[in-house]
Amino acid sequence: MVNHLSILGSTGSIGRQSLDAAAHLGIPVRAIAANSNTNLMEQQVRQFLPRLAAVYDEAAAKRLRLAVADTPTKVVCGMDGLIEAAAAPDTDCVVTAVSGSVGLRPTLAAIDCGKRIALANKETLVCAGALVMERVAQRGAEVIPVDSEHSAIFQSLGGRLRHPELKRILLTASGGPFRGMRREEVYDKTPAQAVAHPNWNMGAKISVDSATMMNKGLELIEAMHLFGVSPDRISVLIHPQSVVHSGVEFCDGSVVVQMAVPNMGLPIQYAMTYPDRAPSLCEPLDLFSSGDLRFERPELANIPCLALAITAAQRGGTAPCILSAANEAAVALFLAEKIPFGKICECVAETLESIHIIDAPSLGDILEADRAAREYVKGLV
Repeated sequence: MVNHLSILGSTGSIGRQSLDAAAHLGIPVRAIAANSNTNLMEQQVRQFLPRLAAVYDEAAAKRLRLAVADTPTKVVCGMDGLIEAAAAPDTDCVVTAVSGSVGLRPTLAAIDCGKRIALANKETLVCAGALVMERVAQRGAEVIPVDSEHSAIFQSLGGRLRHPELKRILLTASGGPFRGMRREEVYDKTPAQAVAHPNWNMGAKISVDSATMMNKGLELIEAMHLFGVSPDRISVLIHPQSVVHSGVEFCDGSVVVQMAVPNMGLPIQYAMTYPDRAPSLCEPLDLFSSGDLRFERPELANIPCLALAITAAQRGGTAPCILSAANEAAVALFLAEKIPFGKICECVAETLESIHIIDAPSLGDILEADRAAREYVKGLV
């Protein structure tokens, strides 16, 4: 079990559950970071008394600084503040739960300090997977996946990121709220309909990604880098019940999967207690009431975002970064009701076709590809 935590994205769904797990396990929280939700951050500061609170938005940081002036917590802001929280010297584990590519540089800072990374930020590996995993090896850091699917794969492999007998990864997906619908049927779906996930309670952006199934495409790219496999060795399975969270097939044909109730508290806690386990706040899985467990092949013609992500994974270089950034920008436009649901994929596809792809990118190349993709999508509206 880790000794002290830093939680990046403390006001989001994963961040809040990470704080719950820390309180349950009795692990002190030394640093928290978020974008701008100062009301919730003030509550977190007063409950956990971290030594550092980083607020990405400068105006929000000023508000928080005044609100918690009677506490010993130091308030910092901007990207430098996030990096300071990630590299806090008195923490040995950093939960990276910030949304989007803004999490890349803080995660690299934590890796450079040799910390355990409880990785919940997909974009870090999607945008810069090769660079990040190379840095992990160089610095002796440790990556424990927090996404339920990647945690399930990690557990199925016996707590390993590399396994010589691994043949294939089985990456499950609920199918989201529009499972089984044709592409033209969902084109004009509203944000309220898109975020109404049947099984999981998640933030708006990841809920929309689940509805488009871009989320599964990003997870496929993330799994490539985490577990060292090519995209053709990852099979996506639609599993509406969300009981099997993913698994692996070994070279002898044996299949091992991880099953649990659909609750992110389990993989979050496991990333903190690994290699040990501890009683959790989650209800145990009751197989007698789980009903039939079904698995379906995804129809890529009706899930164009997943098809785009697979293509970007095969292309490599900055293609996944462009995909992720364009998707993030397009989802923001959709949630603001500036484009219809079906336009998200169209924006991402056009951006991928228009932005130059660099094969062996540096960190600067990746950050520039991210910026260019976002600007391109904004220009489409």
